[in-house]
Amino acid sequence: MAGIVAGLLACAPMARAQFLPRVVSLNVCTDQLLLLLAGPGQIVSVTPLARDCWNAVLCEQARNVPILRPTAENVVASHPDIVLGETYTAAVAIQAAREWGARVVVLPPAQALADIPGQIMTVANAIGAGVRGRALAGDFARRLASLSADPGPADPTAAIYAANGFVTRAGSLPDDVLTHAGLRNYATVMDRQGTARFSMEILIAHPPDLLVLDRSGQGTSLAQSMLDHPALKQAFAGPHHLDLPARLWLCGLPQTLDSVATLRAARDRLGTIR
Repeated sequence: MAGIVAGLLACAPMARAQFLPRVVSLNVCTDQLLLLLAGPGQIVSVTPLARDCWNAVLCEQARNVPILRPTAENVVASHPDIVLGETYTAAVAIQAAREWGARVVVLPPAQALADIPGQIMTVANAIGAGVRGRALAGDFARRLASLSADPGPADPTAAIYAANGFVTRAGSLPDDVLTHAGLRNYATVMDRQGTARFSMEILIAHPPDLLVLDRSGQGTSLAQSMLDHPALKQAFAGPHHLDLPARLWLCGLPQTLDSVATLRAARDRLGTIR
């Protein structure tokens, strides 16, 4: 009898591990939170974008797990216990998951760095990874505190400039990253209400201290090619120019703090010439 009891106790950790929920992710941001938090065998699938290194910082890790297009048919066929998604994406697949009986966890897009620890814990608690989630959220909070600097009215301005001349305005995650890096958002300072685009002529005539080129892909389109226009290169040379891949702040992740660190360094370089 004692031998049987000992054998059952020895098997208990393995039995508990088998009850970890199987998870499907339907969005590139929840893909990456899942990759950070999931245990072995938990990930049923992530989306194809998870392997796109222009959009995902964890693209290499995603090569080790299955991928599926985020469709209703794929969700139902994969029989997940939990489905992760984000507001405004894969609505039909999310509805199908609910009707099939899976637990659905939908996250809103992170709009500030302060949102990220809560989103980490939402996913961690849902998939049974609370210990790992608390460790990641704690590390994030400590690193954010060490990096943050509140910009004053005399601090440098920075314009986040994307394909087709789109700029980042207030109320977004990249805008909050700028603030924590000690930079003022040029789009807010210029206060051009009703537009999300700035022409190159405006940027050059009224230049920000730092032009941040937000690259979301290699591309050969006219919209992308304007980021490499000779006039911009000439007007924003040396420390006044920074290339920053969009994947660093497309999603709210621990790695988003790398964009704060990069921008803080760029701000410091500006300080040496101001």
